[in-house]
Amino acid sequence: MDADVLVVGGGLAGLVVATEVAAKGRRVFLLEQEPYLGGQAYWSFGGLFLVDSPEQRRLGIRDSVELAFQDWLGAAGYHREEDYFGQLWAQAYLGFAAGEKRAWLASLGVRFFPVVGWAERGGGLATGHGNSVPRFHIVWGTGPGLLEPFLRRVEALSAEGRLRVFLRHRVEEVLVEGGRAVGVAGVVLEEDPKPRGAPTSRKPLRDFTFRAQAVVLATGGMGANLDLVRRHWPEHMGKPPKRMLVGVPDHVDGSGLFLAERAGARLVNLDRMWHYPEGVENHSPIWTGHGIRILPGPSALWVDATGKRLPPPLFPGFDALETLRHLRHTGFDWSWFILDLRTLKKEFALSGSEQNPDLTGRSWLQVLKNRLLGPAAPVRAFLERGKDFLVADHLSDLLRKMDALAPGVLDPVRLEAEIRARDLELLNPFAKDGQVLALHAFRRYRGDRLFRVAKPAPFLSGKSPLVAVRLWTLTRKTLGGIQTDLKGRALTPKGELLPGLFAVGEAAGFGGGGFHGSKALEGTFLGGCLFTGRQTAKALLEGLE
Repeated sequence: MDADVLVVGGGLAGLVVATEVAAKGRRVFLLEQEPYLGGQAYWSFGGLFLVDSPEQRRLGIRDSVELAFQDWLGAAGYHREEDYFGQLWAQAYLGFAAGEKRAWLASLGVRFFPVVGWAERGGGLATGHGNSVPRFHIVWGTGPGLLEPFLRRVEALSAEGRLRVFLRHRVEEVLVEGGRAVGVAGVVLEEDPKPRGAPTSRKPLRDFTFRAQAVVLATGGMGANLDLVRRHWPEHMGKPPKRMLVGVPDHVDGSGLFLAERAGARLVNLDRMWHYPEGVENHSPIWTGHGIRILPGPSALWVDATGKRLPPPLFPGFDALETLRHLRHTGFDWSWFILDLRTLKKEFALSGSEQNPDLTGRSWLQVLKNRLLGPAAPVRAFLERGKDFLVADHLSDLLRKMDALAPGVLDPVRLEAEIRARDLELLNPFAKDGQVLALHAFRRYRGDRLFRVAKPAPFLSGKSPLVAVRLWTLTRKTLGGIQTDLKGRALTPKGELLPGLFAVGEAAGFGGGGFHGSKALEGTFLGGCLFTGRQTAKALLEGLE
């Protein structure tokens, strides 16, 4: 026996389970096909879903598990037999998010930015999709800051001989004997000095085989494999786009899911995905088809490719998947944000650790400068170099630039009418426009007023240049995956345990094969990795001989 536990995948979920088990004296091997640890978490904005946190209470936010559960159910819409274990995981996770999650992370040295963000603001009904209150807690240091304590633990445990890390080890088979997972086999890939996130060589050097009492798959989803994304695209979302941008590195290819299936595990809910409709092409790409998500404030006018305004409540930051579903039925692969530069400076941010050097670098000076004065340097770079960003002093010039990107599609008369109608709603404190009413309401929250929502004003006032941003579908997360019980143990298609095989993180649909159900509330992807890793580690420690 080489190890007590083999963990396949060195992203956040894999790091959590590996370090938790090794810290209790068990021998753990951690296998990662890339030249580095950290996975997708390294690139993340570092947002975590917390309930009734000190940060919320300081800002006057009254949250509770009851309210969070109501919001979660409104988003998830559980209705399948396959949702049984996912829903159990969700209930347990909400208790974690309102309980030990913050204290545990704090004990590891994780700190949070004091202003809580309000992501996925909802579909308009108390029982529908969305967060009723701000719950998006940004880690001070973003994704790399969240990874730091676990990487330190890896280093310390490796020095003690409890944990061995094998980089450039690509697992291609789970070894099953007598109906039990007993190890893994694969190939060692040649070294490749490319920067983190860039596609690396797949040239094999030699084979390897490791055996253990338990195998944990932490292999992620399939967001970079556009063939798989299109194959499993949900029917109710319309046809998949002909052009999609990619929000994750190339190695997030779904291979780990089918590795589990070949071993006898059940895959469920692969047609549930979390993709964003606000993607823009990266002017300095790292991986294939590299896109960046705009984190918009709620003020931009969102119109389809022809210039028709999206119906309520499909406003920026309200309901990502419902907006994507609507856009997939317009017949075009792109849509537009329309706003002025004054609003953009206040409201636009970009998702990702590398796009937020102030938060990632833990610089209060830069945070205040960027969030209060704006735009931040990464946003400014997209304004200057991004193919999808257009700026003009006059509406007629902006409309000409938009038409030049896709001649004959835009109806400039319609779009001008949409903008002028929106502006008329801002001439007095009263309005019937749902988006305008929401803007006034959001500014009652101190966090939005200070950092996120510009004071409502007409875009055509002539006081600020106009901006149009062309938006594409950006792939990100797989909400389904390997079905597991509440101990992270993989299940077969018959619903029986597959002894020795476990799954965590995105590979397990963040718990049970899909604890989000149909939609997510944001801040729950990293949280799902933390929780499944921690819970599965406890189960492993109970079951090891």
